[in-house]
Amino acid sequence: MTSPLTASTLESSSATGLKLENALYEKKGSIAHVTVNRPKVLNALNTATWTDLKAAFEEAKADASVRGVILTGAGDKAFIAGADISELAHLGAYEAEESSRFGQHVLDLIENLGKPVIAAINGFALGGGCETAMACTMRIAVEHARFGQPEVKLGLLPGGGGTQRLPRLVGKGHALQLILTGETISAQEAYRIGLVNEVVSADSLIERAETILKQVAANAPIAVKLSLDAVNKGMDSSQSAGLALEASYFGICAATEDKKEGTSAFLEKRVPQFLGR
Repeated sequence: MTSPLTASTLESSSATGLKLENALYEKKGSIAHVTVNRPKVLNALNTATWTDLKAAFEEAKADASVRGVILTGAGDKAFIAGADISELAHLGAYEAEESSRFGQHVLDLIENLGKPVIAAINGFALGGGCETAMACTMRIAVEHARFGQPEVKLGLLPGGGGTQRLPRLVGKGHALQLILTGETISAQEAYRIGLVNEVVSADSLIERAETILKQVAANAPIAVKLSLDAVNKGMDSSQSAGLALEASYFGICAATEDKKEGTSAFLEKRVPQFLGR
């Protein structure tokens, strides 16, 4: 499913100077829409598609007017159905490790963009597709979406961060069950175990993602960015180290003009006008 946007409301990849073959990059106000555009192969990931995703998210990161990103897949069958097996089948050990590291690098970019990224999951999210969704800040799925890490069925293991992000999201037991069995689960089960934030109807998927990002965009940009960073870094450190980082960021926010504006607006009972400084 894609957002029903008109040409007058969009700034496309051609307008921004991006040359993408397997993805679309469009802006609608403060929200960037990134769409994996290989519907004939269920938006499977190959090297060229990873490269396009890297370029699209680098564009979103560099553009100060972008306050959030929605990532989805073209068509109504798949978000990303996994790796392109026709490419994967010919990789040797060295090439496979390099491919894994490149995919991990792109997903680290998405996870640490400094802006919220919502995965609008419109169908299959398997293998690298599930891993891509997990790198996003939040995940919203349609009712017919399916999730899984079926790499063991191909003689492999997840190579795009699945062994690391999945247990952090759903716990070790649920993660290992998915990884070791290679089974697929429904959107409802993914919601139950904490893999997705919400399950919505297909016709409201993009609208719901946009609503969440508009709520985020109404808040102070520096506070949003540092909140994302504190959570991401805190997950990879001890609680005491995370608390120290939180206190440091709290101090940084207190020195911003946005903090002065936010507290003044609260006391004056008006809507704050944040400037990101």
